[in-house]
Amino acid sequence: MTKPTWLNLPADHLFGIDNLPYGVFSFRRGPARVGVRIGDHVLDVGAVAALGGDPGEGPNLAATWSNPSLNAFLSLGRQTWTLAREWVVEILTEDVHRAGVERHLYPLDDVTLHLPIEVADYVDFYASQHHATNVGRIFRPDGDALTPNWKHLPIGYHGRSGTIVVSGTDVVRPSGQRRPPSEPTPVFGPSIRLDIEAELGFVVGGASAIGEPVAVDDADDHLFGVVVLNDWSARDIQAWEYVPLGPFLGKSFATTISAWVTPLEALASARVALPGQDPEPLPYLRGSGTAAYGLDIHYEVAVNGTVVTRPEYRDMYWSPTQMLAHETVNGASVRPGDLFGSGTISGADPGTRGSFLELAWNGTEPFALSDGSTRSFLEDGDTVTMRAWAPGPSGGRVGLGECVGTIRPAR
Repeated sequence: MTKPTWLNLPADHLFGIDNLPYGVFSFRRGPARVGVRIGDHVLDVGAVAALGGDPGEGPNLAATWSNPSLNAFLSLGRQTWTLAREWVVEILTEDVHRAGVERHLYPLDDVTLHLPIEVADYVDFYASQHHATNVGRIFRPDGDALTPNWKHLPIGYHGRSGTIVVSGTDVVRPSGQRRPPSEPTPVFGPSIRLDIEAELGFVVGGASAIGEPVAVDDADDHLFGVVVLNDWSARDIQAWEYVPLGPFLGKSFATTISAWVTPLEALASARVALPGQDPEPLPYLRGSGTAAYGLDIHYEVAVNGTVVTRPEYRDMYWSPTQMLAHETVNGASVRPGDLFGSGTISGADPGTRGSFLELAWNGTEPFALSDGSTRSFLEDGDTVTMRAWAPGPSGGRVGLGECVGTIRPAR
């Protein structure tokens, strides 16, 4: 059991000593730099490391953490990430460090949080069998719900890294081509079927060379941590454009991620077996032992304060290690700051569907909010809030933070 922090946090705090997520913050007009959240404070880890006792004898973490993104830290690899985490735990639990550390703690309400990484490449997967089945039933009611390839490989597409934004950033309603059912030709204008997708994002560190795939057994060496991710989706734009090459403008206008990156090490108690893969994947997707795993992460999605769904990540069909292995099996390289999304998290129960497309069943079954209004898709002014947590050691919980965005009118 981890020793309690000298901050005397409640035992059930979602951001206690067993969590310690990384982010990027600034205080007043000061520079943006790396911080670690502990309770309702942000620790300036670079400033503390500069005092001496920098973990290990390798990279200068005081300098690394003075950067306005996590990328330099991500480049250092698993061994350094582990040493750094052990050091942060030590300085927050041993009273001998308190005097030097305490003055570098900032109340969360007094800081500005920034996008935690400079996103290198962004890939979005489609890893929920329940979501893929629901979508198939909606759009192919007389055919097979799943496409023939779905259980053989983690399907994904490349997104636009430049439109990934941090939680709290407004999202402008996108415009584009769409073809209404009553029209023989497309029209141009704002999307009228704007949707969400509740996802888990995986932040990648380290690097690999072009031509050298990352195996399932080695994927955890590159998986630094996770963020809550909302893959905003313009369903009407997407429906008209996606044949034959897949999502494009219906997805690339905005993707929101939480400000805090929860280290994979904080989720050790959340690892669970996959729900079962049949048929057995090809050898490059199998891994050995428990290299392919699921995660017991609980979500809730609220619209204007009303919780409308509670997806469960443990229902996902493909493991994050399998997704990274498939992403690189053709020889594609990984870089520090790469990000990939899990795809919409949906379960078998209607109350666990992770998109409006499924919740309102393509607009045929609108759902109600607490103010008496109903929704099939997002309206201007709507605020979507996603939260998630996972089981921690000794019966505690590890919070993944919030992913918040408000829809603004098209420009």
